[in-house]
Amino acid sequence: MNFTERTAFQTTRNHFKPSRIAWLVALAISGVQAQESTVVLGEVTVSSGNTGSLPTRSILTSVDVMGAERVQDKNVMNSWELIGQMPGVQLTEFRLGAESGKPSFRAFNGEGYINGIKLLIDGVPSNVNSGNMRHLDMIFPLDIDYVEVVRGTNDPRYGLHNIGGNINVATRQGGNYADGRLTYGSFNTQEVQAALGRESGGFAQNYFVAKQDSDGYRDHSKSEKYSLGGKWFYTSDSGDLKAGLIARIHNQEAESAGYLTAAELGANRFQSPARNGNDHDNRDMQQFSGHLDYQIAPNLAYNSKLYYNSIEDDRHVTYTGYSGSTLPRQRRLWNEEHTGWTNTLTWQASKLLAVEGGFNYEHQDNRYRRYRYAYAVPTDFSTPASTANDESYTLDNFGAYVQAIIKPSASWKIVPAFRTDSFKGHTTLNATGLSYPLQDYGWINQPKLSVVYSPSPAFSLYGNWGRSFQIVTGSRSPAYLTAGTNMVKPSINTGIELGTKFRLLERTEARIAIWQQDATDEVANLPSANATQNLGETRRKGVDFQITTHIADKVKLWFSHAYQEAKVVGGYAAGSTSLVGKEVFATPRTITNVGVDYQATDNLRLDLQGRAQGNYYIDDQNSKGKYGGYVLFDGGVHYALTKHVGIDLQVRNMFDRKYEYVWYDNFFYASGSYQPMFSPGAGRSVYASLNLKM
Repeated sequence: MNFTERTAFQTTRNHFKPSRIAWLVALAISGVQAQESTVVLGEVTVSSGNTGSLPTRSILTSVDVMGAERVQDKNVMNSWELIGQMPGVQLTEFRLGAESGKPSFRAFNGEGYINGIKLLIDGVPSNVNSGNMRHLDMIFPLDIDYVEVVRGTNDPRYGLHNIGGNINVATRQGGNYADGRLTYGSFNTQEVQAALGRESGGFAQNYFVAKQDSDGYRDHSKSEKYSLGGKWFYTSDSGDLKAGLIARIHNQEAESAGYLTAAELGANRFQSPARNGNDHDNRDMQQFSGHLDYQIAPNLAYNSKLYYNSIEDDRHVTYTGYSGSTLPRQRRLWNEEHTGWTNTLTWQASKLLAVEGGFNYEHQDNRYRRYRYAYAVPTDFSTPASTANDESYTLDNFGAYVQAIIKPSASWKIVPAFRTDSFKGHTTLNATGLSYPLQDYGWINQPKLSVVYSPSPAFSLYGNWGRSFQIVTGSRSPAYLTAGTNMVKPSINTGIELGTKFRLLERTEARIAIWQQDATDEVANLPSANATQNLGETRRKGVDFQITTHIADKVKLWFSHAYQEAKVVGGYAAGSTSLVGKEVFATPRTITNVGVDYQATDNLRLDLQGRAQGNYYIDDQNSKGKYGGYVLFDGGVHYALTKHVGIDLQVRNMFDRKYEYVWYDNFFYASGSYQPMFSPGAGRSVYASLNLKM
């Protein structure tokens, strides 16, 4: 069985009738030529009834999919770490309590200044207002079915935060199973995950519960968190209708070890300075969504999602030991409620033409408060010295798109598309009661085009071109027109990509792509600190390479390497000094992944994964040096005791390499005393797990 066959998308029973979805399945699987630019890592099973819209893999050109076999047996403290296995994905690892980190790609870093990646969970938009991906922490590995990454500017389905692409984490739906996983490991880490699925008579129900406690690898870094989830779906006897509900809740209480100066890092890299002794975070998140798929006619399908996301985050943080100001000692409280509705209508006009259109509406009702505290060791968070922020603000987004999938022959696929978005909202300064409107961006139009030419199932060429956008988020100026605020325009990103995917041998696939993305009026924006800097015109570009091969039935290898660059090429200046020619900070030039799976016997499997990121500049002037690079390896031994019971032994950072996340502190120290600050990564850690499958 070759690689493509092993990763074929299978339809499950008790969903839409085959006659009703034949055209969807044909687009997804019958013509390899139609989706040869997609790369699948691991084995993926996707229900044809999951959506009435066209499968991502059959439309877009730069897509990677990672299946459950690469996810469910991994030991991670946070699920964003799993996405780091995928090609070209950068991980930004704060690891300070609940504010732990996030993935990004296409030279958009994860600092929080330029959040360029859209997050979806089961197709539901899941970014917070700033674009950060905090809701991703709700998902644990055992509940993940697959992860889908779309790179570039050519996906018209999403607008807000979809600047460089999107990540969709799909969880398990349907089926009959009872799975459990018990883990104990380094730093007194204890975790339990349990997943249950039952499907009968058109009714499917899935439940998930997880609890994780850890003392943390640094002093003062204890964390306790849990997630609960349920999914209930009904499919009619005719298969024309599928409707359901998904509900999730999550809580995390975590201590925060704080950032270290270079001297503190050298003295004891796992210490927590006394100033951070009261730093901690309490975060509650919820997500509820209703899903509807309706096959109106054999060639016409409707899909709708109604959702509600909320987050309440109470973070106490001390950034430095500087005693001359209240700036470094803060309490930040986020309260966000997002309600949205997405709709898609798909028409298969003929074998040569399909048309899909849709619209979305999202309303955000948010509040942000930030208090500052007097110097103390540790910080005394009992009485604020001042209030830096107290705003209640709304954001309303309406977006619509249309795309056509044109197949003039078996070798060609052409996908023209168009999207438009508009935004409204207002902010209220609670101290004064004054309200101000959101910047008026007008309608933001985004034309797009994708083309795939596949002369044979073993070879394809593809290209895409498109526009996406960035708007400024947050609760104050420049997002909102408070007194003295200048009008700003949306930053328009124009991207182009050319690539090829080819099968070297029966079990060896590779993909090479070159890409470039130019932005106008880009803004580095950190809403939590009211820190906004106009970067001007930027250019991101890079080369992606990946290869997957089966050396033999028992050995699988994969390798990927991404070279990327992000520079300011024109426009604004920072103060009196131009940024033109400078690299966008915190963006490594290289990201590399390598891995091997060896199925030694029917019961014994060994795996090894390596990951490397290059160094990056930590300041906008590129004058303070490069930091943050690393090369890490993880390994695992997986043994099936019986059909239903297995054990894992996994080692992370197996060579005990030292590495750190680094940022440049130019906020909290007096001028002339700015310095790099460090958050060290964990050393070698070992985890043992017991797996139960019924």
